[in-house]
Formats: sequence, structure tokens, C-alpha cells
Amino acid sequence: MPKVTFNNKDKSFFNTLKSSVDQYFATQNIKKTGNWALYSKTAILAPGAIVIYALLLFLPMPAFLAIALCCVLGFVLASIGFNVMHDACHGSYSSKGWVNETMALSSNLLGGNTYIWKFKHNIVHHTYTNIDGVDDDIALSPLMRQCETQKWLPPHRFQHVYGFVLYAFTSLAWFFVMDFTKYFNQKVHTTPMTKMDAKEHVIFWVSKLLYAALFVVVPILQLGWLPWMFGFIALNLTLGLTLAVVFQLAHVVEHTEFVHADEVEPMKIENEWAIHQVRTTANFAPRNKFISWYVGGLNYQVEHHLFPRISHIHYPAINRIVKQTCAQFNIAYNEFPTMQQAIASHYRMIRELGKRPA
Repeated sequence: MPKVTFNNKDKSFFNTLKSSVDQYFATQNIKKTGNWALYSKTAILAPGAIVIYALLLFLPMPAFLAIALCCVLGFVLASIGFNVMHDACHGSYSSKGWVNETMALSSNLLGGNTYIWKFKHNIVHHTYTNIDGVDDDIALSPLMRQCETQKWLPPHRFQHVYGFVLYAFTSLAWFFVMDFTKYFNQKVHTTPMTKMDAKEHVIFWVSKLLYAALFVVVPILQLGWLPWMFGFIALNLTLGLTLAVVFQLAHVVEHTEFVHADEVEPMKIENEWAIHQVRTTANFAPRNKFISWYVGGLNYQVEHHLFPRISHIHYPAINRIVKQTCAQFNIAYNEFPTMQQAIASHYRMIRELGKRPA
């Protein structure tokens, strides 16, 4: 694993920002974790997914309607991942640890694994954001070239064409390939994972079997393999595309910075960790209430990367504080007013990166 450190001796930016954010919560007399706004989402999304799943299994319907409902289920499952699983895995869903651990298992019900996801996301991605050679989220080479330091290959000339098609296979690749690769290699990209105990090994295999039973075996027995296949593909293509696009818009867009680290020379980044997070991250559609609700505040990625243990429901409120502090320290704040503008920026970026380097 490349050795990367940050210049955290002073931390004047983050200390100033954290003091202002802490003052906000103290003045408002509220907890940094979730509240009724988050729990009401859970009360809508979780039963909604169960109802749709039951309708697909037990209510006869035309094929086109079943496919459409599978796509809706994909959108709902993605939102559960954004809202429930994501906050819980960061420990921000509730002030009670056992509640966070329980709700984090929703990742396993969606086909993933909480332990691996926490290591990949909380530790690797949130520490080494957009650092090529460490951050697993930008390690799609050779399929995609996401920053200038990654090797260019001839197929990359068309990555702006096939990229979004590739993104649609995210959940299938995540659940059936990448999880097992990380599990058996005990490594996330170049970073060795912390050792899994016996409990985590049992959870890994039991949850994989449970997912296979719920989303493969039972539907085939109830509906037949052909209806299952079309429905399963529709569900996962919708789920995968939604997950991938939201996460790509956070970091792989114009104006965000990238750093390259190799395994030969240790790297010390000149900025403190918090400044690195701001410069490598972007917000999108911050004033769109529906998008904010649906993606679990992940359109406020700058705030999330600075304060991952604060629930996303507070990000709109602390957004003003973060912007003011960035302006005070003359740090560029990346934000796209709409989701369409962010998608267009991502498209332009991967198209440019797909061109043969001079």
C-alpha cells in the first residue's frame, strides 16, 4: 500500500470549521445523529420495498408492468442504501451503537457486506479521497480512466459512450464479484483489510445465502426462471446505475482534484486532511429538496466528507457554515446547482480523459 500522510500539524481550517459546527448544534440543542426526519424515511422506504417485492411475487400482472415495478424496486433499494445503510455504517443514524449496527446490516440484505463496505468506504475512501493508487472508488482501470495519472488504453476513447452502460452493472459486480474478491484477497485495492473475526465470516456467508434465497431462489420457484431473469436484470441495472451516478458526481467531475501515490516513494500531501476533502469533492443540486431526500443528503458530499459522523439530515443547515469557512480560508468550494449540470460535467470529464494523451 502506498504511504500517504497529510500536513495536519496546524489544522487551522478544520479546527475553525468544527468549532462553528459544534456551536450550531449546541445553540440548536440538537444531536448530530438522525431524528424523526430520517426515521420517517426508513418507515416509508423499508415497508415500500417489502410491499413491492410481495406484489411481484404473488400478484399476477402483465410483463411490462412487472418490469416497471422491478425498476421501481431498484430505485427504492438504492434510496435505502443512500439513507439508511449509509448513515448507519457511519454511525450517524442513531446515538445508540446497537441501532447503527442493526440498520447497517441493510447493506447485507441488499447483497453487499457491511464489514467490507465500512473498510472500503469509511476508512479507505474517506481518508484517501481521489488519491490514485489507494482510493478504491476511482480504481475502475482498465475499464475506465478517471484521472490523468491512470494509464490510457485505446478503448478509453469511447468511455463517455459506454461509461453509463458500465455503471448500470455496478450492483451486480459489487455483490457477485468485488465483494468476493475483497473477501478472499483480504484487501481493498492496495490496502490490506483488518482481520475479520469468526462472527464477520459467518455474517458474510449467511447474508450472501440469504440474498440468493430472497432474490434468486424464491422468485424462480414462484415465477419461473425467465420472468425472474428479466426482473432481476431490470432491478439491478436500475439499482446499479443509480448508485454509480450519485457516487461519480461526488468526485469525478470538473474542478475536483486528484493526487497520485505509488508504492515506491512515501507521499505527504501539503494540505491538512480537511482541505484535501474539500478540494477533491463536489456537491450537486443542493436546493433540490426531492433529490436531497432521495439520495440521503449525498448531494452534500463536501459536508459529508468533512463530517461523516453527522447525519445527512443536518447537511443543508451546516452547508452555509462550511461555505463561509471555506471563503474565510480562500478554499475553492465545488458545487453544481443542478444534477443535470453535474452529470454534464462528469460526461465532459470522462470524454476528455478518454482522449489519447499527448
